[in-house]
Amino acid sequence: MTYCVGLLLNEGMVLLADTRTNAGFDNISIYRKLYTFEEPGERVIAIMTAGSLSVTQTTLAKLREAIEDDDATPETSIMLALTMLKVAEIVGARLAEVRAEVDQKLSAMQGASASLIVAGQRRGEGMRLFLIYPEGNFIEATEDTPFLQIGEHKYGKPILDRVVKPATSLADAQKAVLLSMDSTLRSNLSVGMPLDLVVIERDSCKVCFRRRIEAGDPGFRRMSEAWSAALRDGFAHISI
Repeated sequence: MTYCVGLLLNEGMVLLADTRTNAGFDNISIYRKLYTFEEPGERVIAIMTAGSLSVTQTTLAKLREAIEDDDATPETSIMLALTMLKVAEIVGARLAEVRAEVDQKLSAMQGASASLIVAGQRRGEGMRLFLIYPEGNFIEATEDTPFLQIGEHKYGKPILDRVVKPATSLADAQKAVLLSMDSTLRSNLSVGMPLDLVVIERDSCKVCFRRRIEAGDPGFRRMSEAWSAALRDGFAHISI
């Protein structure tokens, strides 16, 4: 299990992912789930992954292989695609293709599944944020729904519903996704540190801020403790 969240705001995009992967209660590993591809000033693409590790890693490997192919075209490479919509289509097609291949190999077992969040911007085009389903189809974030989540999302959704709007600042957005993750970490042991945080400012077409938050990070711990105290204080002052 995992938890990844992406915000699409007027000022830019904020992305956060955990790194815990479970293969049973006694086999817990750390794998990066947030990947970025950049041609600074021209395009930036970020992909977050949840689900079967074999499906997500193979999908990312195929996407990289297409990028490095000397015969790559705008129809096959996310770094040559003419729009972010085409990027989402390429990623969705690769995900569906890999999932079908893995399902066939694991036909005697429960089928493998995975989902992705794709975010980015190409120069001259607006920022876009997509959630790609295991079948390869996708939905897009809008002004009415300016955030998307994959993985264990239910614990971290309430704070996002209450505070995240398109006009939310990038600073407040970072606080919101970190508190959303904190709620998830407290309620589900299958989500864990370290965390990867990425900020992409509007029209920069590059990653403007990147941070790896390790277990025991003092800043994250202070934020978590302050949020817990604020919730307890608010609860104590509410009457019925």
